[in-house]
Amino acid sequence: MSRSSRPEHNTGKQLELLKEILPRLSRVAILWNAANPAYTRETEISATTLGIRLDFVDLRSSDQVEDALATVAQHRVDALLLMPDPVIYPHRTRLADFAVKNRLLTIALLREFANAGSLMSYGPSLPDLVRRSSVFVDKILKGAKPADLPVEQPTKFELVINLKTAKALGLTIPQSLLMRADEIIQ
Repeated sequence: MSRSSRPEHNTGKQLELLKEILPRLSRVAILWNAANPAYTRETEISATTLGIRLDFVDLRSSDQVEDALATVAQHRVDALLLMPDPVIYPHRTRLADFAVKNRLLTIALLREFANAGSLMSYGPSLPDLVRRSSVFVDKILKGAKPADLPVEQPTKFELVINLKTAKALGLTIPQSLLMRADEIIQ
């Protein structure tokens, strides 16, 4: 599995994983906060390469969740890609329930989304990021200037697959994908 370190490449990898499960995948809604546009260009390039049409659905505040989900339902998409954002995170269970009800594959960056019922997550390992951060804290406490420390990108990525959700969607996850998973939720 490619271990890309740029967030926008993670979304490209997420689209690849969705396509691996559903080869006929042609349309994906991306639930995102448009005030955080760092992901769109690379995601669009990846989607074009994979033959996937993207529908960006803006969600900037918690009071817009139901309207955003109604928009997703109107678009008649095959899958839902959930961007990492503080507005979206608290609604992970509601989003997973919506996706199952509407027979949509879902993928997100953080494993907490798969734990909440999304089909998959693929993103940096948060425990690994915390461990790496502690190295920086140690250096700073020993006198290093923060401005002199190098910027590091995540190097360890995790794939989590929720088989309970796959069963609810009537999906069979390819064995090749299951073998690459870091965790499988039964």
